[in-house]
This record gives sequence, C-alpha cells and structure tokens, in this order.
Amino acid sequence: MSRTALITGITGQDGAYLAKLLLEKGYSVHGVVRRSSHSEVHDHRLRWIGVENDVQLHEGNLTDLSGLIRTVRDVKPDEVYNLAAQSFVKSSWQQPILTGQVTAIGVTNVLEAVRLEAPEARFYQASSSEMFGLIQEAQQSEKTPFYPRSPYAVAKLYGHWITVNYRESFGMHASSGILFNHESPLRGLEFVTRKVTDAAARIKLGLAPYVELGNLEAKRDWGHARDYVKAMWLMLQQSTPDDYVVATGKMFTVRELCRLAFSAVDLNYEDYVRVAEAHMRPAEVDVLLGDPKKASEQLGWTPETTFEQMIEEMVQADLARHKRNL
Repeated sequence: MSRTALITGITGQDGAYLAKLLLEKGYSVHGVVRRSSHSEVHDHRLRWIGVENDVQLHEGNLTDLSGLIRTVRDVKPDEVYNLAAQSFVKSSWQQPILTGQVTAIGVTNVLEAVRLEAPEARFYQASSSEMFGLIQEAQQSEKTPFYPRSPYAVAKLYGHWITVNYRESFGMHASSGILFNHESPLRGLEFVTRKVTDAAARIKLGLAPYVELGNLEAKRDWGHARDYVKAMWLMLQQSTPDDYVVATGKMFTVRELCRLAFSAVDLNYEDYVRVAEAHMRPAEVDVLLGDPKKASEQLGWTPETTFEQMIEEMVQADLARHKRNL
C-alpha cells in the first residue's frame, strides 16, 4: 500500500527535494505551508523541480499547535518530516525570540501533534551542524559535545534534544539528522553558497559589478541537498530510531567556493569579491567538518555529488535564470 508523508517546510530547498524523492517512491505527499501575502510564489521551488501539482498543501504554522493537530488528524501520515524553521543564522540575532518560537518550540508542537494524533508515525527532525558551533573535536560525530554560537543554533539544539526526549519518554520512532551544510540551485539567495553562485552569474552577464561577503576563511563541509534528503528517508526506514550526522567528511573555505564559482564563468574571484564587516557574524563558527561514518555503515548512505559538481550546477542554474530575464 502507498505510504503517506507529511512535510513541514515543504516549500524550502530540502522540502522540495524530499517531496520529489518520496513521490518517486510512490508516497502520497502532503506539506504544511505558512500563509503568506506572496502565496503566488511560495511554491516556486516545487514548481522548479516539477512537482507542484503532485503534492497536497495544508495551511499551517509551527507556532500553532491546534492547527498542527488538525492537519495530522486529517492527513494520517505514516511519516512526518519536520524541516520547517527560521533557518538563516544571521537573522537569528535580529529575531532571537521568533527563532526560538519556531525553530525550538515549534518542534515540540509538531511532536505533540504526532504523539496525540499519529503515535505510530515515524518522525524526522532536521537538526543542524551549527549545534557544534565552537567545535570541541576536529571532526564532529554524533558523540561530539555541542557548543552553539547563535540563537539559531541554540534553538536547533532544543529541537534536537526534545526529539530525543519524546523518543525516550513516549517510545516514538523519532530520529534526528544532524545535517552539515547542504546546498543546491534551490538554496535561498541569503545563504553564502547561492549568494556567490548568483553573483558570479550576474557579474558575468554585466548585471552587477561585485559582491560583498563576510569571512572568506570560514571552513564548511558542503554537500548537495538532493543527496541529503535520501539520508532523511533512510533514517525512517530503520527498525530503531536514532540520530545521524550527515556530511561529506570534506571541507572547503568560502574563498575556495568563490574561486570555483567564478572560474565556472571564466572570471577571477579576486577581481569581484569584497569583504565587508556588515556580513561578519557576532560569534563566528570558523570550522565545521562532519564524520559520516555512522550514516555510511548503518544507513548505507554516501553522498553522490562532489562539491565541485554542485557549485558548477548552481552557477549554470543561476546563469540560466538571469538569461531568461534579459
């Protein structure tokens, strides 16, 4: 029989790729979307990958428990993927209370709705490598202590531990994926990878003179969202729930990201990238490098797209977008 999945944050990068993956596997896919005055564009990522007519959307908000209960009651999901969050780290310093309400307490609301209305459903929580923050080990695994360095990371840490608590308190099949940075052509323009690939495309086409960035020496473990949503699905196929680091085990600087993106359009990044204090974090996370050994051994998961391939794909997608508008 066909399974039913409910995805919060379905109109985001990960939600769109996950929806596509689940549809390919024969699922009935439902998504929770916030009401917006820009409703005509809220599903643009679903449209970009061609699944907007294949998913059923339900208006809702992570801060509204009663609405989540009604949605879970109506959908009767077999699997619930909680991907929704206020997910831009920089904004979390400007909106710390909102970030806590959505990214932290919102997880409890979804868990409560599932516990009350679909206790047999399997639950996935989108945890984040930002929880490691000021790293306590050179390579971060499921056993590495957390040291969050932003309101976003603190909120994610609450969401992570409340998921563990519901698993241990109520016997729920609840798993967390501690995902390291993952990108794609669907990434929002506010995130550094997409900001860089979009800038390279616009500068190549004469639409912008330069781009301003923050710390070029920050190092990250970057993978492709299309690969990472497969790990999410695999976690919910296990007989026992658990937490997994999802990462490539390789690290690049923002400077290397710039070099690759601008090289893809035959430009030298040094001529167009400017460092601006306004883009520096109040508390920087200098290095994040994941250890995906557990995910590899227990889930059979390995990333399929290299960092170089991903940046090339993103630049070409941004070039195509801007050329259509010329």
